[in-house]
Amino acid sequence: MKTKNRIIIFSVSAFFLMMSLWGIFWETPNYSQSERRALASFPNVNVENIVSGDFSKEFDNYTVERFPARDVWRQIKAYVKTKLFFQKDNNNIYTTGRHISQMEYPMNTPMMDYVIELFSGIKEKYLDDNKIYLAIIPDKNKYLAYRTGHLSMDYEKFSNYMAEHMEYAKYIEISDLLEADDYYYTDSHWRQEKIVDVAVRIADAMGANIFQTYSEHLLEADFYGVYAGQSALKCEPDTITYLLSETIQGAQVESAKAVYDMEKAKGTDPYEIFLSGNQTIVTLKNSQCENQKRLIIFRDSFGSSIAPLFIGGYSEIILVDLRYISSDKLSEFVDFENADVLFLYSTILLNNSRSMK
Repeated sequence: MKTKNRIIIFSVSAFFLMMSLWGIFWETPNYSQSERRALASFPNVNVENIVSGDFSKEFDNYTVERFPARDVWRQIKAYVKTKLFFQKDNNNIYTTGRHISQMEYPMNTPMMDYVIELFSGIKEKYLDDNKIYLAIIPDKNKYLAYRTGHLSMDYEKFSNYMAEHMEYAKYIEISDLLEADDYYYTDSHWRQEKIVDVAVRIADAMGANIFQTYSEHLLEADFYGVYAGQSALKCEPDTITYLLSETIQGAQVESAKAVYDMEKAKGTDPYEIFLSGNQTIVTLKNSQCENQKRLIIFRDSFGSSIAPLFIGGYSEIILVDLRYISSDKLSEFVDFENADVLFLYSTILLNNSRSMK
């Protein structure tokens, strides 16, 4: 019995010693490819941080995020929680069929009030005679949560709240045109080939004719979306289909490499082929357009894939991402004169809007 106890104690001690040495000497990456985010850096060592307790909190977070073979342990944890103990989700990420999704709950009214105030400030400062429109993109949790009993916001209440507090904007309902399979299985975004009807409804409401004949093209690259990495579970890759038309192919693009940036297909996020991903301001010009209609879209990443579908109805489209430019600086880069304005945002960002400024 003593020998057995010694072996157990020695084995456990050796394991912890080995992991400690590994953690000390192993050079860990600063960025998590699977989660698509920067990992915590070593905290500043100073008297103020130590006395306030911030150093210990930041150090705990640092050690957790820089743990050796972290992705392996994340995968083990995810499988134990969801497959062995049959928990419904792992850190709010859950699966149903091929879909991986994230619970977006509860409705964050303070964040909504923040963005409503931001939009109102833009309206007062820049939009005198402009026609203003609002469309809200529900995250796919709206269409999946009921299948598995996961928490879900009241999306109708969410949209009504935004519309009522932005009474200067004409609200365009699009949620009834969408369903779960209009989104990628492993990602939060919608599929471009599935949202032509959404683009048509929005354009019709704004008085624009965007009729185009499209051809579908399959991107020759596997696509593992953001939820694939966050879930830490093995899954089948998605595919990306993009739409081409004569108008799209003839469009001129500023501040992005192309309407479809094929170099991005080789990166960590192939969804960024759409207008080169997140950009501060992108301009699309259609010299063949018979009218001089202009459209300014305040948008998040969902707007990258739908904006090309609007090209047929406008001579110029300007996309603005308020996560990367302060609203106080807009007049330096955007001409608002004689332009319609569309606020097109996902519930994901509106419910977590602090990054907008």
